Amino acid sequence: MKLRIGVIGQGRDWQSRYLPALRSMRDRFQVVGIYHSVPVLAETVAREFEAKAFSSFRAIMESPSLDAVLVLEEDWYKAMPLFAACDYGKAVFCGSDLTLDHDSVLLIQTQVQSSGVAFMTEFPRRFAPATLRLKELIATRLGRPRLLFCHRRLARETKESRGGKTLDARSQRELIELVDWCNYIVAESPTWIQAIRHTSIQLPRSSDYQILSLGFGDPENDPKAILAQISCGAYIPEVWPEAIAYRPPAAIQVCCEKGLAFIDLPSTLVWFDDAGRHQETLETELPVGQQLLGQFHRSVTSLIRKTSDLEDTCRAMRILELAKKSTSECSRVAI
Repeated sequence: MKLRIGVIGQGRDWQSRYLPALRSMRDRFQVVGIYHSVPVLAETVAREFEAKAFSSFRAIMESPSLDAVLVLEEDWYKAMPLFAACDYGKAVFCGSDLTLDHDSVLLIQTQVQSSGVAFMTEFPRRFAPATLRLKELIATRLGRPRLLFCHRRLARETKESRGGKTLDARSQRELIELVDWCNYIVAESPTWIQAIRHTSIQLPRSSDYQILSLGFGDPENDPKAILAQISCGAYIPEVWPEAIAYRPPAAIQVCCEKGLAFIDLPSTLVWFDDAGRHQETLETELPVGQQLLGQFHRSVTSLIRKTSDLEDTCRAMRILELAKKSTSECSRVAI
């Protein structure tokens, strides 16, 4: 079944992820409508896909020729296209460039449940070839995870380059994805969290480094308990690009019962066991964009409605709210 879709915004990953994916998946997706707050950009994309450039996001939702919509960017309209999609019964793919607070996600969840549409949140780390291969190795060779070390280093952008977003807003979105990534790899729900944050000198109300210890079970009494250490920092000025790229840590390091694995996104996996070192470069696997859109196509065409991503987003946001409590109280907080 070919889905007729509309695209709202483009986002930072349009050229590298979604445009190539839509070009290669014309057998499953037909782009029929484009909206962008800059009309010339909408017209350029519309010409490539022989689609129509719409004058507003609501007009694209009203089109009867539309089955689903990709909302890839946050602009002046914020989360309004998501609510409009529910109003008009269109399946939704929500890109990671949207900044949503916990209350907004709960409201969207209510709207999605009442409208009955399929809803998928972009969690690209889940669908990276290296992550999918790691899950296979955990099941077959490496065994149960014991420790996870997950790090993300961001540039400290200027006010102009970050478009009005605070460091905390950028870090919040990254931390949501990192928390979800660890939950996905472990395949369990965490039971406690302990957090520390460092305040930025340049922006006293923001933090330039945050670290979370996420526990799956009691580490003192349960030998199978798992600990994930997650950190996100934006302490290097963007005018120092060489410093930002210098010796970047692995995106995630996973210590398992029978081995150890390092992931460099999206497609490099190095793992160790009793036989020694194994390096896998998974560049021949489907890229992340095609994995994401393929999953979205299945969720829309399936008889089983998919809304679990919203629940996972809510769970990750709830964990970050508890992280704030942990930071203020300087203590471990139960989840």
